[in-house]
Order: sequence, then structure tokens, then C-alpha cells
Amino acid sequence: MLLEDIILILLFLLIVTIAAVPVSKYMSNILTGKKTFISPLIRPLEKFIYRICSIDENQEMSWKRYAYALIIFNIIGITFLFVLQLIQNILPLNPAQMSGVRWDTALNTAISFATNTNWQSYAGETTMSYLTQMLGMTVQNFLSASVGIAALLALIRGFTRQNSDTIGNFWVDITRTILYLLLPLAIIFALILASQGVVATIGPYVTAHTISGINQTIALGPVASQEAIKMLGSNGGGFFNANSAHPFENPNGFTNILETFLILLIPISVVFAFGYIIKNFRQGLAIFAAMMILLVAGMGVAYWAESQPNPIIEKMGVSGGNLEGKELSFGVGQSVLWGVATTSVSNGGVNSMHDSTMPLTGLVYMFNLGIGEVIFGGLGVGLIGMLFYVILTMFIAGLMIGRTPEFLGKKLGPYEMIMAVIALVVPAALILIFSSVAISTPQGLAGLNNPSAHGLSEILYAYASAFANNGSAFAGLSANTVFYNLTIGLAMLIGRFIVILPALAIAGALAAKGRVPTDASSFPSTNALFVIMLVAVVVVVGALTFFPVFSLGPILEHLFLQGGLTF
Repeated sequence: MLLEDIILILLFLLIVTIAAVPVSKYMSNILTGKKTFISPLIRPLEKFIYRICSIDENQEMSWKRYAYALIIFNIIGITFLFVLQLIQNILPLNPAQMSGVRWDTALNTAISFATNTNWQSYAGETTMSYLTQMLGMTVQNFLSASVGIAALLALIRGFTRQNSDTIGNFWVDITRTILYLLLPLAIIFALILASQGVVATIGPYVTAHTISGINQTIALGPVASQEAIKMLGSNGGGFFNANSAHPFENPNGFTNILETFLILLIPISVVFAFGYIIKNFRQGLAIFAAMMILLVAGMGVAYWAESQPNPIIEKMGVSGGNLEGKELSFGVGQSVLWGVATTSVSNGGVNSMHDSTMPLTGLVYMFNLGIGEVIFGGLGVGLIGMLFYVILTMFIAGLMIGRTPEFLGKKLGPYEMIMAVIALVVPAALILIFSSVAISTPQGLAGLNNPSAHGLSEILYAYASAFANNGSAFAGLSANTVFYNLTIGLAMLIGRFIVILPALAIAGALAAKGRVPTDASSFPSTNALFVIMLVAVVVVVGALTFFPVFSLGPILEHLFLQGGLTF
């Protein structure tokens, strides 16, 4: 283990946390409709959008109407992106003459980008035209990210409002999120990335004549703009098949640290913004502390595992950390930092091959996905998931002290508890069910490139990534088949709405309630005991759910490797 790697990781986490504080204050202002320093510039455009779309920004919605608008919005996005891929061969901005995308791949991709998952069963540089990348993928990166923040904002309003039957306006929430937050930041960071060598062109692919006499086609494209929102919006879909291990997406050490910074910036800021909006910053800090403890613990295990030599390779006389599948200029430290960050946040971008990690590292990545990616998580949705765990924690605390559970001055009844449990338990159960189907059918087994425990990990990771709306993959699984495209597509849809819809239902129920006074008998939710209980609930729920299957996958593979055996 290298001291400089540990210092780099700790310094990085400190810097991104410090940077998140002013961003969170800015976010709380825009999400609550307050004026900001860019309001004079953006407000006229915002009002123009409302006018041409016939949106009354002062008219609010019930939770059911909010959910209906959100679902319709996603259906339109999926349909548009699906059709765009099918007909891209007859549309402009297709210098490489890409054909129309196969229907099952197109459907999987449309669902993937509309649900903020960005799972890719295709190679971008050989499948998608420039127009599809820009008008389809990049646009959905903005839209899907804004939907997650809108859902969180609706849930927050449930806690802050009293005796209300509305939770906000969906169209206003996504418009403000895009115009005031995502678009300005994406423009700034796209320019920075382009200045560092991330390509940004709509020119044709280049043919290079190599010294060996062979012609090599070098794929180009409008990458910088997609790369910026890919990171900021917790999206993760790579323009190229190698994702952020590709030099045109991630050219050097500076861009690697910057892109890792962007993965975590808004998710951490959202937690602090939550504290500002509810006017209880200590509550935001308590939830942040629980998330950071889980992040650092996972990072410690993963870094230790990757710092150890592979026992089988060590027998061949090769010592040192596990560098298989890694960009050597990034090394173990930056690869692990990225890997833990991208699986804690529903980003899914990768700068190394997860399939080549040590088994215990893969276990950490899968655990992050399996618990619902609540360690900061995606834009809004991660904090929603953690708030579900908070509700469960407060319910347990209520049982312990013999008092009706409450949080932020709102009593938590059976309805809220049922909705939270559905959102936490159903995805975890379905990960296991879908994986069981895949390993029990010829269609599922046909995609495996590795046998036994590692093959199980590949399948398990794929469905965990889909249900968590992450999008990263072990990549040893050949998933561009009708079976996997359809089952993973279904998993992504369920994973998206099984979290958001219960959150909106809880928001509606809480908003209709009055506030109860807090007294000495109330269980405090901002102290160290609360943080410890919250971390324990997350770990215990995840362990009870996934330990049996982990013991057959990464744990078994780890034991075989330590014995010098392979499959």
C-alpha cells in the first residue's frame, strides 16, 4: 500500500467535501425558487420556456399528478430515443455511416439513458451516430438527472409542509434544475475538459497509416460536452467503448481527478442542500457522516484488496498490486478511488476494468449497488434511498423507546414504513430473482465468458447495476443479446420507479400531516448515535440480503485465489 495513494484519496475527499458546501447553498436557493447571481441571465429563458409549454409555474400538483407527469415525461423520452436510434442511418451527422440500431439494443439503450442508468451493451464508436449521441444520449443525460433531483425535492417538501395536498410542480422543478444547475456547470467543465485534450468535433473519423503499414481508423466525436454531463449528472455512459479509460475521454491525470471530482460533487452537495432546505444543517451533516463512513470503509477494503498481488500471478514471479485491467498512468489508487465513487454514486463511468479487480473489490462494488446506491447515490435518488433507511432506522428506534417514530417533526406511520420497505426490499429481491433466471437458462449462460464463481459475479453485477440505475458492468458478460437487453431493460425500469414512486407517495402523505413538537422523549436524529444506527441498518440489511449469494460469488473466488487455484 502506497502512502501517497492514501494521502491522495483523503485529500481528494476533503477537497470535494469543501467544494460541495457552496454548491449546496446555491442549489438550495435555486431549488426553493430564490434569486441567484445568474437569475438575471437565466430567468427570462425560464419564463420563455414556461410560456411556450403552457406551464403555470405557480400551479402545484398532488403527488399522484406529480408522479403522472414524471411517468409521461419518461415514456416520451424513451420513445424518442428508441426511434432516433432505429432511423439514425437516414439522419444527418452520421459521417461514419452507422446503420440503424438493432431493435432490442435500441430499446435497452433508450430505457437506460432515460432512467439515468446509461448501461451500454454496445460500443459507442461503432454503433451510434453523432446525432444520436448529441440529440439522444447527451440530452437524456440532462433530463434524467433533473428527474432525480425533482423527485427528491418533492420528498423534502413532504417533510417541510403542513396540511398540504401538493408537493410542487414537476415541470418547474426539472426546468430550474437544468437551467440553473446542470447546464451552467456542464458548459464550464466541458470547456475545461476540451482544453485538456478531450475531443470535441463533428468531423469524420480519421484514418491513420501506422508504421507497420496497416490503416487504423481513429474514432472522434463531440465527446467533451457529453463527458461533462456524464459525470455531473451521475450518468456514466461512455462515448467510447473503453469509457473513461479511453484517452479521448480521459487523457491525463488531471482529467482523471477532475472527472472523479465531478462524480461526487453534486451528490454530496445534494445532502448539504437538504440540510439547508429543511433549515436543519446538522441533519444534513448527520446523513453525510453516515454516507462518508460507508464510502471510506468500502474504499479501504477495495484499496487493500487491489494493493495485494494476485496469488496466481505472484507464483509466476510477478509481485506488486493488481494492475490487470488498469490504465497504468492512474494506477491502483486512482482506479480504486474512481471505482468506489462510481458504484457509490449511480454514475457507472469506469476508468478501469471492473472484471479484472480482485474478488473482494468486486464484492465492495456489488455491495454498493445492492444496498441501492445510497452512499451519496445518484442525483437526488441516492438521498431518497438513504431517507428510506432513515425511516427504517427511526422505526427501529421507536420500537426501542416505545414511542411512535418521527423524523423532522413528522410522525412516521405504517404507510410510510410500507413504502420505504417496498423501495428497499423489492429491488434487492429482484436482483436475486433475475440473476437466478439468468444462470438457470441457456440464454443467460450463453453470455458468460468466465465459469463458476466469477461468472456468477458477472451476472449478479449486471442486474445489481441495472436495478441500482448505475450502468457499469463487469464487462466479461456478453450482454448484447435479446435476453439480456430485455431483462436488463426491465430491471432498469423497475429500479427507477420502485424508488421514485414510493418517495412521491411518502411525500404526499407527509405533506398532508401536521407537525408534532419535539421534546425530550424524541429520538434525536443529528447525533453520533443516530449516525451509528443508520450505518448499522444499511450494513445489516445489505448483509442479510446478499451474503448467501456473495459467498457463492466473490467470496468463494477469493478463497480459491488465496489457495492458488483458478476456475
